[in-house]
Amino acid sequence: MTTAASSSLPESASPHDHPNQFALLGQRRFAPFFWTQFCGAANDNLFKFAFTVMVTYQLEVAWLTPRMAGLVIGALFILPFVLFSATSGQLTDKFEKTRVIRAVKNLEIAIMLLAGWGFWTASVPALLSCVFLMGLHSTLFGPVKYAYLPQHLDERELTGGNGMVEMGTFVAILLGQVAGGLLVAVPDVGRHCVAGACLAVALIGRMAAQAIPLSPSTDPNLRINWNPASETWRNLKLAREDIVVFRSLLGISWMWFFGAVFLSQFPAFAKEVLHGDEQVASLLLVVFSVGIGIGSLACEMLSRRHVEIGLVPLGAIGMSVFAIDLYFASRALPPATPLGLGAFVAAPAHWRVMADLALLSLFAGLYSVPMYALVQLRSQPSHRARIIAANNILNAFFMIVSAVGAGVLLKAGFSIPQVFLVVGVLNAIVAAYIFLLVPEYLLRFVAFVLTRIVYRFRVRGDEHLPTSGAAILVCNHVSFVDAVLLMSASPRPIRFIMDHRIFKVPLLGWLFRLAKAIPIAPQREDPALYAQAFERARQVLAEGDLLGLFPEGALTPDGELGEFKGGVMKLLETHPVPVVPLALQNLWGSFFSRVEGAAMRRPFRRGMFSAVGLVVGRPFAPEAVTPAALREEVGRLLAC
Repeated sequence: MTTAASSSLPESASPHDHPNQFALLGQRRFAPFFWTQFCGAANDNLFKFAFTVMVTYQLEVAWLTPRMAGLVIGALFILPFVLFSATSGQLTDKFEKTRVIRAVKNLEIAIMLLAGWGFWTASVPALLSCVFLMGLHSTLFGPVKYAYLPQHLDERELTGGNGMVEMGTFVAILLGQVAGGLLVAVPDVGRHCVAGACLAVALIGRMAAQAIPLSPSTDPNLRINWNPASETWRNLKLAREDIVVFRSLLGISWMWFFGAVFLSQFPAFAKEVLHGDEQVASLLLVVFSVGIGIGSLACEMLSRRHVEIGLVPLGAIGMSVFAIDLYFASRALPPATPLGLGAFVAAPAHWRVMADLALLSLFAGLYSVPMYALVQLRSQPSHRARIIAANNILNAFFMIVSAVGAGVLLKAGFSIPQVFLVVGVLNAIVAAYIFLLVPEYLLRFVAFVLTRIVYRFRVRGDEHLPTSGAAILVCNHVSFVDAVLLMSASPRPIRFIMDHRIFKVPLLGWLFRLAKAIPIAPQREDPALYAQAFERARQVLAEGDLLGLFPEGALTPDGELGEFKGGVMKLLETHPVPVVPLALQNLWGSFFSRVEGAAMRRPFRRGMFSAVGLVVGRPFAPEAVTPAALREEVGRLLAC
């Protein structure tokens, strides 16, 4: 039986040893890694932004005009992601990950020595070479960054850990850009200050990397394919083996498409639409980064320390709503002379613009963190890094398409607010398409809403829910939404065997068909459907998935626990897997129960936010299972 604690973790690493994601910063398995990636992201942006400002304001380079500088620097930085992501994924899977991290940080020090010389001598070719090399540094670090976390954090910590990394990355980007802009502007010695700062940050990152614990290779016998084209195609095929993972990669890449449009347009948006100066453009970046950070950190609290992909549709809705509102908030601003930071903030109309930016980025954090966590959780450990490398390739492609698409719209006469409107509408369309292709996201969103708004849902003993391997979950049957509540508590999808009549209930029937629930009828009523249900259930267990049963066979008519039928025993004859007892509490009397003979007649019988609970018991070994023993244990859990 595999419980929520990973077998690769020592007992001291139990998720119950710390209260929240911030406590990870006090643990060696996370803190050195966090500060290593933080320094890397900060240095990337300190270097790039200082170089961009230097070329734009301090040097006159005929072949690199200020208008082209940002585009060229951005393209050079992204190019290695396209060329070398496939190779970097192989290296991370083949070698011990801490060794890879330290080698990458050594490379960063060498690049910053070259960059220091470039800043000192104002050599634009040398600095452009360093832009490409820092892109290579980030390409090599990307797969190990996300493959490291699942080896050291368990399922209950992945969302919080990813939230911390996402928050740290955007804070590092922000601090790096601010520091780069301030240092390079220091009279006479600005370039020298930037050279020293870049080298110092690289050295600090390398020192942090020295404390990262070992992370064993997941595929030491892998033969490296050095052909980037064929390996890129092979990585994408690997990713497609799990359709949920692959479509999640597409969803992550879409988020980068969405975010790149806004980030690339901040300077022009601040100047041409908001009539602000450079400080206003920096303020927009600060607001956007803070929003992403808050949204990323909020994921652990909202998900109750599980990988909760129900947050993804919520994030997509917020991204579209506030992107569209940003268009309406910014299109009617009156012409004005260039505004400084104080005058800009003093105008009430600008607060709506900043609120829209903050909220759309907050919801982008809610959207992206669970997707990253899902990819890490569901990918095969042996080629997890190559899956993440495939994601980096897709991200780079989507960002390039984003830049081209935004450029085409602007060239066609669209204003910047209109570009934001188009992206907001496209986001709604793309999100709806993804959620229909991968209904698990939509189902978890319904479960998320039900357990946070309709009910106040409390789960106890969820560490007994298996995070891998086949198992049967058995639970008392009180209401029409029992299955939805169980879905929200489990870190993995559950396939339920359910009475065929429930599929005729409007909306609920559609929902359970979407969840691929297995209809069953009594053997005397429909022998063929009865046999087919058990055949499909055995297939679920054979594939290593979770199967949910309600052994009473029907909703309780009086709130009492009924007799458990023997269907679970038939399944254990061919598939002896652990059986986990569960008990739903306080659902009797709710709208979805048969409290007055028929369910769903009085919508507000108990009002909103009524408290309900789920208690998960310790798993039974298959040889210890009997219907009577299961019923006794579920009854005991009900009384807890």
